[in-house]
Amino acid sequence: MSRFLKLGFLVFIVAALAACSSTPNDEGAPVDDRTVTSGDTTGSAGTSGASGTDISGANVDGRGGNELKDPANILSRRSVFFAFDSYVVEDQYRPIVEAHARYLVGHSDARMMLQGHADERGTHEYNIALGQRRADAVKRMMVLLGAKESQIETVSFGKENPRNPGHDEAAWAENRRTDIVYVGE
Repeated sequence: MSRFLKLGFLVFIVAALAACSSTPNDEGAPVDDRTVTSGDTTGSAGTSGASGTDISGANVDGRGGNELKDPANILSRRSVFFAFDSYVVEDQYRPIVEAHARYLVGHSDARMMLQGHADERGTHEYNIALGQRRADAVKRMMVLLGAKESQIETVSFGKENPRNPGHDEAAWAENRRTDIVYVGE
């Protein structure tokens, strides 16, 4: 019953946030695509073949790979991008957030840092606050999906750590994001 209440609350929050969102940007944000195209299908340089956990607390599969670093696994995707002046997690990024939340639920010793970012437009103070709201939005979604609050820390870098140093819409779209960083990786 509790899981249904959480899911219902999540749907309510998402609907409320979507109703408050700004006009969608036709250009959209880029997707961090890390699919394997050829060659190594293990997605890992490790070849020990041992099962267990690595130093980050991540499960190591029977092939010696880390599911967090396997490019064929959704867990290797670590960025959630946002529309201009928004901190609403868009539908296309929900599978990433859900996968990382499931990982945290299944790995109670795992910890992560959600790093919020903004593009260069706006004041320093505004962008710090917007980056924090973006990180907090991803955290709220993960907690509603069952992750523990104690597993997730949030921080905002505002416009200080751009992924793309350009000064156009394409660069700004890459910089409006929350990055998922596991502690110990």
